[in-house]
Amino acid sequence: MSDKTGVVSEDTSSRLVVLFLTYRLYILGAASLFVFALVAFALYHLTAEVRYDEVLAALSATSWSAIALAALFTGLSFFALILYDVNALDHVGRKAPFPSVAVTAFMAYAVGNTVGFGPLSGGAIRFRAYSRLGLTPGEIARIIAFVTLSFGLGLLGVSALATLAVAPRVAGIIGVDALWLRVIAGAVVAGLAAVFYIGRNGRVLTMKGFRLRLPDSGTASRQFLVSALDIAAAASVLYVLLPETHVGWPTFLAIYAVAIGFGVLSHVPAGLGVFEAVIMAGLSNAIGIDQLLGSLVLYRLIYYVLPLLLATLLLLLTEMRQLALRPGVAEAAQLAGKLAPALIATLSLLLGAMLIFSSVVPTPDTDLDFLSGYLPLPIVEGAHFLSSLIGLLLIVAARGLGQRLDGAWWVALAGAAIAFAFAFLKAIAVFEAALLALFIVALLANARAFDRHSSLLRQALGPSWLMAIAVIIVTATFILLFVYRDTNYAHDLWWQFEFSEEAPRGLRALLGLAIAASTLALSSLLRPAHYRTEGPTPEELNQAVAVTMQQDVADANLVRMGDKRLMFSPSGRSYIMYGIHGRSWIALADPIGAEEEFPELVWQFVGAARAGGGRAAFYQISPALLGACADIGLRAFKLGELATIDLAEFELKGSRFANLRQSYNRGLRDGLTFSVVSPGEVASILDDLRTVSDGWLDHHNAKEKTFSLGAFDDDYVLSQPVAVVRLAERIVAFATLMVTDTKAEATVDLMRFAPDAPKGTMDFLFASILDYLRNEKYARFNLGMAPLSGMARREAAPVWDRVGGALFEHGERFYNFKGLRAFKSKFHPRWEPRYLAVSNGTGAVLALMDVTFLIGGGVKGVISK
Repeated sequence: MSDKTGVVSEDTSSRLVVLFLTYRLYILGAASLFVFALVAFALYHLTAEVRYDEVLAALSATSWSAIALAALFTGLSFFALILYDVNALDHVGRKAPFPSVAVTAFMAYAVGNTVGFGPLSGGAIRFRAYSRLGLTPGEIARIIAFVTLSFGLGLLGVSALATLAVAPRVAGIIGVDALWLRVIAGAVVAGLAAVFYIGRNGRVLTMKGFRLRLPDSGTASRQFLVSALDIAAAASVLYVLLPETHVGWPTFLAIYAVAIGFGVLSHVPAGLGVFEAVIMAGLSNAIGIDQLLGSLVLYRLIYYVLPLLLATLLLLLTEMRQLALRPGVAEAAQLAGKLAPALIATLSLLLGAMLIFSSVVPTPDTDLDFLSGYLPLPIVEGAHFLSSLIGLLLIVAARGLGQRLDGAWWVALAGAAIAFAFAFLKAIAVFEAALLALFIVALLANARAFDRHSSLLRQALGPSWLMAIAVIIVTATFILLFVYRDTNYAHDLWWQFEFSEEAPRGLRALLGLAIAASTLALSSLLRPAHYRTEGPTPEELNQAVAVTMQQDVADANLVRMGDKRLMFSPSGRSYIMYGIHGRSWIALADPIGAEEEFPELVWQFVGAARAGGGRAAFYQISPALLGACADIGLRAFKLGELATIDLAEFELKGSRFANLRQSYNRGLRDGLTFSVVSPGEVASILDDLRTVSDGWLDHHNAKEKTFSLGAFDDDYVLSQPVAVVRLAERIVAFATLMVTDTKAEATVDLMRFAPDAPKGTMDFLFASILDYLRNEKYARFNLGMAPLSGMARREAAPVWDRVGGALFEHGERFYNFKGLRAFKSKFHPRWEPRYLAVSNGTGAVLALMDVTFLIGGGVKGVISK
């Protein structure tokens, strides 16, 4: 009974784990939204005694000199942020032109600080930019890890040192004993000092096969100074905006660092609300809440919005040929153009939020009085209501803009143009109209970047976007309740239409927004089940084979199996072969055909997968395709390394292949003979080949595989040359050869031998194939991929690489990883990395599971082997 209960419990746990992995992003998004809602509720009560007019008065009281100082400190902070990337590049041993690094870092932080969530994050921008500068995915991952870790450790160090210096003062403000503050801060400083000492010479730490190279003393010291400059300058932005107070700068620095830390840990976009709550809780005893709110609003505008607007202006300047053609600037200008979609998408998101927030705050009385003399009330009411809906439309369009959709470009342009007109009809909002005009100009100047044809309406919003919309709506609700705190809410409030009645106007706008957003969320969450495309027709298969034979990739002959679906480019000169299992649409290797068509074919595939309710993944792709995948927003995860032999250098008579020559000579002494049977003659030996294949499968207790491997299918075997080994005229081993007309590459697929074949027959077969292909003037031989190879000793490797490295080192029980690598190494090949590209880490795990099922023939095939 207990065993049965244990099995049930284990099965339930496994299902819960699978359920969490499947809906992880939705669960974490809902948790972050719940935290944000709690923070908004707390802020509402913290501001119980504050009125909207008092906040406006505090804003008006801020001097222009304070605003100028805040802008200066913002520039200083962003200069330090650029140095993060400079130091990171130095740490990984790579060099890049400073203008390109500066543009990349500035745009990454301008976008990341403003929105702070996955699809438009600074990490995605770095991957797109640095991959175009020649950095590998591993190096980019290390740069992102270096930047993230440096900021976290710098934040800890600065806040701890500041707290040690002014512990009594901080204790009096936040109500915590000064001794405990000093103990905690001292422990943090001691821990950081220990890490600094251990890594003083660039020491490498090794734990259970995982290697981590700590930065040397010079790098660590330099980075700490950069982090301290960044955090100190960012804190000074807010400090100079505060009114006169007895809170000293060191005390404020400690509180600011804690607030930033909580904002980051909350995973709420840009730490919105969480940062404000901590600042208000820490300083409310020293500064009036109304003044604090006014300073926080200005801080958000100057430190977050201003850099984004400057980045947009810089983008427009790079479109001017006179500037872009200057030496040293051309490359940075070109890089800025490549990052334009992400930047414009972020601006669209920001403007959408601005339109929504402006719909729940009152219009100045002077503006309303002016409008009442020229416009009828219905026009003002309609413009106000529709502006909030256009705000939601711009947020939705932001996702498509980030993906370079032409439909999103048209929607954003039309929406911004209408909102520009409404800015003058609902209120004479000159600043709002100016921002919309800048957005429209940016769209028009970069129209050629949005060249991907896809229906925006077919694109379902993911969990990150749904959470961002929910956070904006919750924020709008908080603003409305705060602004009209003294309003007596009643049912008839909804039907009050007067120029002076602004609370009802805001309520109606918020209600319409909530209904539209809820409809959008439901349509995304309850979208129809994913569909599957049909398999290839004989005509499509023939077309794919014709394209394959003109290419240099021998593995493309796997298309002859007919078990994979095909997607052709509009010209028909290129195609992707892919399989579907579960929600995964998995493309096998790089596209085949004209390389100039690959980026758009990648997008075509990803768009089709998303429209079909699936997740797109690219399996075993080369480094050459990573840039196109990064442009779509996919992340690269290393799978292993592909081995290729330069056949021009292969010579059995040389000392380099002495062991292989011995196996070959032993096979000759045993009476083995080798020959290659052309496709037209394979039919005469097909039965003999089937006998060998069946014997091999029975001997190994194996089943035929599919997808990335061929199976013994009559049509498939008959379509290719077959290398055979005979013993006394009986076929004892064979391998199907995959070749193309270009003779650039050759490889083998099915490799089978009879159970009673002499020892060393496969080495004899391999040696004979290589010698034959060299004599036939083929350029290289593809030995296939060694899974997880090249991942075990990476420094500062991502989690994926650490897990892969551990499996390679200790996973012989499950798969002969080392043995396969050792076998291929006998041929002295050249190793090239191969990757899995997918949207995120969880998607990579699920995609790999689906690949396993595709290769094994489904769940039953995998279980039964």
